[in-house]
Amino acid sequence: MGSPFSTFRGFHCMRQSAREEESLDGIAQREDIARFPYVEFTGRDSITCPTCQGSGLNPTDQVNELVALIPYSDQRLRPQRTKLYVLLSVIACLLLSGLIVFFLFPRSILVRDDGIKVVTVWFDKENFKLLVTLTCTLNISNSNFYFVSVDSLTSQVQYMKTVIGTYEVKNVSLIKPRSDKQVNFTGSVEIGGALFYIYTFCSMPTIKVHNIVIFMQIMVKVSYIFHAGQNLLETYKYIDCGGNNTLYQKPPSL
Repeated sequence: MGSPFSTFRGFHCMRQSAREEESLDGIAQREDIARFPYVEFTGRDSITCPTCQGSGLNPTDQVNELVALIPYSDQRLRPQRTKLYVLLSVIACLLLSGLIVFFLFPRSILVRDDGIKVVTVWFDKENFKLLVTLTCTLNISNSNFYFVSVDSLTSQVQYMKTVIGTYEVKNVSLIKPRSDKQVNFTGSVEIGGALFYIYTFCSMPTIKVHNIVIFMQIMVKVSYIFHAGQNLLETYKYIDCGGNNTLYQKPPSL
């Protein structure tokens, strides 16, 4: 019979050989797993991950290059009430655009003749001339929703197609939104020369009514919101050239 030491030694060698075999088996198993590609198990069939190269991990240098594929039937791809939101947005835009156009669309400025208020007459006996100062009134209507500036007012007075006076004034007035305003302007005319007979007619004491007809062209220039416009008013006026007349004269109705 062998000694107990030899028996123990043999048993120790057997355990050591068993450990070595087990270690070799573990290394071989890990090598086989490393060679085995990464597989996603989704049921009966399986698909090999194309991006992780069988390692089960995505390379960090390709993270920003990868694209996730979502099935078409995914709930996240089904928008909630998109048509309603788009319809409401379109309606709101159309409503806002309509309001802007309604309030900012330039409307025409209406200029009306409101007659003559004051007539002042002077007689130049030496030169047989008639000097007349007219104070006229215009009624300007602003139908816009913003202020309108009356930049200038120009008038030309004619008698028998002969220009007998002109007048111009700058920065006339500022008209409030949706309102009317009366604008007074004064112009002087001189009748003489070839029209000397007008002096004779107006200075005759035997004639009680010394009415003459003059033709006036009035140009009104306005500006509002980067827009400029002008209105031309043509009217005939009756004046009494026999003396001063401060009575209000309504323009004749057409």
